[in-house]
Amino acid sequence: MNEQKDLYVLGIETSCDETAASIVKNGREIVSNVVASQIESHKRFGGVVPEIASRHHVEQITLVIEETFHKASMTFADIDAIAVTEGPGLVGALLIGVNAAKALSFAHNIPLIGVHHIAGHIYANRLIEELVFPALALVVSGGHTELVYMKEHGSFEVIGETLDDAAGEAYDKVARTMGLSYPGGPQIDKLAEKGTANIPLPRAWLEEGSYHFSFSGLKSAVINTLHNAAQKGQVISPEDLSASFQESVIDVLVTKTARAAKEYGVKQVLLAGGVAANRGLRAALQEEFDQHSDIDLLIPPLYLCTDNAAMIAAAGTIAYEKGIRGTYYMNGQPGLELISFESLTR
Repeated sequence: MNEQKDLYVLGIETSCDETAASIVKNGREIVSNVVASQIESHKRFGGVVPEIASRHHVEQITLVIEETFHKASMTFADIDAIAVTEGPGLVGALLIGVNAAKALSFAHNIPLIGVHHIAGHIYANRLIEELVFPALALVVSGGHTELVYMKEHGSFEVIGETLDDAAGEAYDKVARTMGLSYPGGPQIDKLAEKGTANIPLPRAWLEEGSYHFSFSGLKSAVINTLHNAAQKGQVISPEDLSASFQESVIDVLVTKTARAAKEYGVKQVLLAGGVAANRGLRAALQEEFDQHSDIDLLIPPLYLCTDNAAMIAAAGTIAYEKGIRGTYYMNGQPGLELISFESLTR
């Protein structure tokens, strides 16, 4: 009986402001993982500047890929497939990774796979523990807030999404109004730990039974609270305001996730996305699902919450095993929709 050959996938991620590459074995084991962050370059502008992000990707992509192979003590001859973030993201940034992946695929005759960025975030969890289905993923990042039902590997049904601002976007806008440095989400999270949620702020539950999200009203309420206090010469505790804002966001996220998990009868809940690094959210989800012994909660470690290429390789492995292959016509798609892998093979 022949043993199954190990599958090695090179992942490349350049959707926003991290240039990343990783080699993952069998979709589960990180062999090497390299991330070049651009936070310091964008901090002075209070957010990501697309043109600067693209320029940094051009400067870093070759170095990051070379370092990935060096750390793994491997060559392209050892690689079975190249997975790259196809979208969504900043189009200029995406193009750097996509074209690098296409060039490497052509030069070394290695299969190419385009990966949806959110599928990558979801599959970051598989690098920690095997997924059990049916599963429900709560995706919370700067550009996305979604509840995704998964009946099997590579199956994605979006049952709820943001109608306006994503949670991470609301965090950054509120932080900017409060005069906090970029990135704002971690700053609010730190302040919230020291504060008390004693400022009444709204929660957008939307229509009954809805799994959609809305945070623009909450963001506006925080801004109005600050403006009204300033006009009256009052000083609002940034710690208390952060705690109140964060409690409003987390209350909606956790309540809707728990309700959906029960309604869909899932065996596992996965936390995914950059805001998955938020300590308040992680603690609240853990507290909630400690009460549900029949549902396993997976929360990735901090280094797998933010953008990285290991998650792209992990998702790419599943796509490869399902027979999905990209072509050299692949392009960066900033508005790419999350669809099931089975739809891509029809």
